[in-house]
Amino acid sequence: MRIIVCSPSFAIALAFCAGLCKTEKYSSRLQWCGAFSPTAMPERRCDLLERLTAANRFAEKIREFADKPENRMDAFSQILSGVQLNGAVFFRAEFSAPWGLSTPTAKAMAATAGVGTEHLVVLYHLVIDGGAIVELLDGHRTELSPGDIVVFPHGDAHHMSSGAGKRPFPNYGISTKIEARDLSPLRAGGGGDVSRFVCGYMSCDPQLSRPILSGLPPVFKVNIRTDPSGLWLENSILHLVEESASGRIGGDAMLAKLSEALFVDTLRRYVASLPEQQTGWLTGVRDSMVGKCLGLLHGRIAHPWTIAELADEVGISRSALVQRFTRFLAEPPMTYLTRWRLQMAARSLERTARGVAEIAAEVGYESEAAFNRAFKREFGQPPGRYRSDHRSLPG
Repeated sequence: MRIIVCSPSFAIALAFCAGLCKTEKYSSRLQWCGAFSPTAMPERRCDLLERLTAANRFAEKIREFADKPENRMDAFSQILSGVQLNGAVFFRAEFSAPWGLSTPTAKAMAATAGVGTEHLVVLYHLVIDGGAIVELLDGHRTELSPGDIVVFPHGDAHHMSSGAGKRPFPNYGISTKIEARDLSPLRAGGGGDVSRFVCGYMSCDPQLSRPILSGLPPVFKVNIRTDPSGLWLENSILHLVEESASGRIGGDAMLAKLSEALFVDTLRRYVASLPEQQTGWLTGVRDSMVGKCLGLLHGRIAHPWTIAELADEVGISRSALVQRFTRFLAEPPMTYLTRWRLQMAARSLERTARGVAEIAAEVGYESEAAFNRAFKREFGQPPGRYRSDHRSLPG
């Protein structure tokens, strides 16, 4: 008689298999493995036990992965998920050449569109048919084709036209339509070739969106007709613009969400197009090592990070991480983390009534005194004074 000792989990599996063998359905197809055949003991009897051990290790890795959801979200998504984007399409036009319109700064547009002054407003135009030329006040020109979306991340005033005409262009009653939230198309121009486009804006928290928007130029464009997802977004927005213009219930809310999706998709396309040698936050977040580091810092802002722990999580040496991070962001990881913590604290001081000690703990400071010193170095005044000078109602 041979006695075989196995783990409890393996014994349960054997009992289950034995039960299956007694059924007519499985008896002809299920065979005992050589390790437990009643006739012979295999020479490599440890092989299955080794496989079980490996399987247990794999299960542990799965549980460890499930316990760390922050590792599954990149820094770009971390930022955007907290930015509190609010989007809207506010204007639709069908202009025939020659035509032109002059758009004021985003701050002035925000007042017209009824957006709170505590928000940062990003303007964009999406060309449906025809073409257009966008011109900043400094003379920088950008030509637009069908499917192009042009974005003004910092809300610069600009002109948009068929190319001819004296600046500034007439208003055509645009302000009145925006104030009335009228999305029926405005038709104007000289009777030549027609250009169709929709205009929109994104409002967002200026501090939370700073890492992304600060690295963007005054104006940039991408084309969203290069793949099915972009075409779907464009067609969906056009469909919902028609619905909103007709007054169908829920159309405005759906259009706002699609406008946000269009903005995020545009940013992703722009980041993907940046050259490999370019530096900055946007290219840093695209880098596998720096992007993972940023994701950890933004996902667990209050964690007592050290450069050694960060390097271990990312999977490179401390010196390599500092060098690579600094190459893209012009400062080492711990300096970046301190600055981001203080930005988050400043936002809480502006938007909430929570105490200074509570806010300090939320952003990773164990000592209120240490937090006060760091905050004053960054903003030039202590937290209490900053709150009284910058207090605003929640947006």
